[in-house]
Amino acid sequence: MTASDVRQRFRGVFGFPVTPFKKDLSLDLDSLAKNVTEMAKHPFCALVAAGGTGELYSLTIDEITDVVRVTVECSNGLPVVAGTGYNAVMGAEIARRAEKVGAGCMLVLPPYYSNAPEGGLFDYYAAIGNATGLPLMPYSRDWAVFSPQQVERFCDRVPTLAAWKDGQGDARKYQRIMHHVGDRLAWLGGIGDDCVPGYFAVGVQAYTSSISNIAPKLSLALADAGLKRDFATLDGLMKKYVHPLYALRDRMRGYEVSIMKEAMEMLGMPAGPVRPPLSDCRPQDVEDLRKLMDVYRDVL
Repeated sequence: MTASDVRQRFRGVFGFPVTPFKKDLSLDLDSLAKNVTEMAKHPFCALVAAGGTGELYSLTIDEITDVVRVTVECSNGLPVVAGTGYNAVMGAEIARRAEKVGAGCMLVLPPYYSNAPEGGLFDYYAAIGNATGLPLMPYSRDWAVFSPQQVERFCDRVPTLAAWKDGQGDARKYQRIMHHVGDRLAWLGGIGDDCVPGYFAVGVQAYTSSISNIAPKLSLALADAGLKRDFATLDGLMKKYVHPLYALRDRMRGYEVSIMKEAMEMLGMPAGPVRPPLSDCRPQDVEDLRKLMDVYRDVL
């Protein structure tokens, strides 16, 4: 894929498969293949392998390569975006391996160092961008915070930069960034399904969905309403399905993955436990989630 392909093709929803583990916390590639095969039956604009929901930072480089490879093999022709991060050397190596096994784009999570100067931060992204010919998509989350002017300089510094995944949830600032940089990048919503109305209100063309793991039809309906700016429909979907789920996810740090894996298991999809430092769901939260999944069954 080229940067132009990314801007033109990435519209709607990115499916964001979890990375299944066995009870002993070893990688479960057979379950990953099963889940991705089912997910790829739906018209997502792309699938993301080993991203944040895929527990990237709990994986070794070899495991990340295997996760990307299996996702590509089972993607039914959908583009696969591969996650990377850590530091410049490891991030570049992951990118090279992901390209070799068929990834079409790189999603770059923030580096390990949380207080890097602008020049060092740009060097990190440039090292990963220069490692392959793949388009680059930074994930602006946690301490990777940018001003409109910094994003413009980022575009000048890293020619493979093609898309921007917001993980800050600051609609005011994101809109300013989008207006300042314009159509040089594809603008994506990335902090969660619960931010869909705000993201599409400011003009994103797609969003990344963890709900895609349990209810692909729902995530696609959210994006369809968002692209049409049908906020009445969005409001109904958010109230019935999204806000109750995210209220559960807010009960403990790390639940953005743990809750999704538990929900998948309830619905007959293999997911397994989470790896430390995340924690599996507490018994009282499991029961509340089970009640909510009964509500979800009409959008499965």
